[in-house]
Amino acid sequence: MSDTPFGFGLPPEEPDDGDEGKKKDHESGGGQGPANPFGFGLPGAGGFGGPGADNPLAAMFGSLNPTDLGAAFQQLGQMLSYEGGPVNWDMAKQIARQTVSQGSPGGVKDSSVGSAERQSVQEAVRLADLWLDDATSLPSGAGTAVAWSRAEWVEATLPAWQELVDPVAERVGAAMGDVLPEEMQAMAGPLIGMMRSMGGAMFGTQIGQAVGVLAGEVVGSTDIGLPLGPAGKAALLPVNVDAFGQDLGVPKEEVRLYLALREAAHQRLFAHVPWLRSHLFGAVDGYARGIKVDTAKLEDVVGQFDPQNPEQLQDALQQGMFQPEDTPEQKAALARLETALALVEGWVDAVVHAAAKPRLSSADALRETLRRRRATGGPAEQTFATLIGLELRPRRLRDASRLWASLTDARGVDGRDALWAHPDMLPTATDLDDPDGFVHREQLDFSELDKMLGEAADKPDLRKKDDGEAKGDDAE
Repeated sequence: MSDTPFGFGLPPEEPDDGDEGKKKDHESGGGQGPANPFGFGLPGAGGFGGPGADNPLAAMFGSLNPTDLGAAFQQLGQMLSYEGGPVNWDMAKQIARQTVSQGSPGGVKDSSVGSAERQSVQEAVRLADLWLDDATSLPSGAGTAVAWSRAEWVEATLPAWQELVDPVAERVGAAMGDVLPEEMQAMAGPLIGMMRSMGGAMFGTQIGQAVGVLAGEVVGSTDIGLPLGPAGKAALLPVNVDAFGQDLGVPKEEVRLYLALREAAHQRLFAHVPWLRSHLFGAVDGYARGIKVDTAKLEDVVGQFDPQNPEQLQDALQQGMFQPEDTPEQKAALARLETALALVEGWVDAVVHAAAKPRLSSADALRETLRRRRATGGPAEQTFATLIGLELRPRRLRDASRLWASLTDARGVDGRDALWAHPDMLPTATDLDDPDGFVHREQLDFSELDKMLGEAADKPDLRKKDDGEAKGDDAE
């Protein structure tokens, strides 16, 4: 193991023989990639071979010069002194915003939302809600309609990301403290603390970069099927809406309106099915807590850490660090999560199609585009999958959408939406295999049971009489 702890060394001195010395150094392996302490390069900030790639801190702090060197080391000190939770969320937020400022891969830069765009979004959501009144019995769930820039999306959604990611990060942080031999752990308090700070920084960097890239792809606050934004706020990102519809050959107004329909439908579901949010987040948490960390791999990485190859920590995080336990409980948690996501997305797909089909000529094309988009996911979504060990994609979206459409035909809008009254009433994964069987199954009528329970609750005198008779029997 290197004498330089975790590779936090000073920049290498300039070789005496100038460019020739640099060339030899690269050939000998001394200049492999950006010598960032973690190897987390950011586009345009010294990472991925960009400017400043030879600077050890360039990927984290940008190309340094004498005027900001002190600030960079101050930031590095703050990172190592972090004593918060399993993820350094301050760092995640900073890197997400830095990533957003770089622009999306297509070259589209973030920009502040103007008043005309805000008004267009508000009008689209208002019209979408009117159309949805005919397609679902759930009332409007959007108290306000907002237009966000990418940076505003990052700010608004970070609390939800924290709730999703912390359970797995907590397991990794504990594992990083357990890789030292037991006899050394009592004497290595500061070292363990530094390792946990590194773990928090490692996750913070990865999450920040993933969220920043995802901010360049999403069109609203519910793109991944989870309510990431504040409750009751239907949100669209005008810059991403424009980019989404650029090559579709569909008028911009129709694209915006169709996406507003999807956002407003999600808001109705999450606002009027009070148990749904906790059900989805609980399913993610339940699955994440069943993931075990490959401590042998982590111990090997820490024990053989080479400052000349700092990407080891990142590679270990991305390649096989998490291993889902092959247990019935873990399989059930995964099935529950995938089914819940499919049911949410399938309901939204069916309801939006029913509302848009009679009114938008492009409804079918937009529906298929969004289905494919959700089925494949983007690079940021794949990065997030490596961080919590699962993909937040509704694998059975089409099956769920067909089931909801069949339920509408068989039971009507009210009968279909009534299934959201309780999680036990929803279709299961088995029902997605046999939608006709579920649709035509005899419906359970809970009204009589509710009536009986209500009547029993309203008869306290009867309970007292029963108690008195029981005491009399005991006395005899």
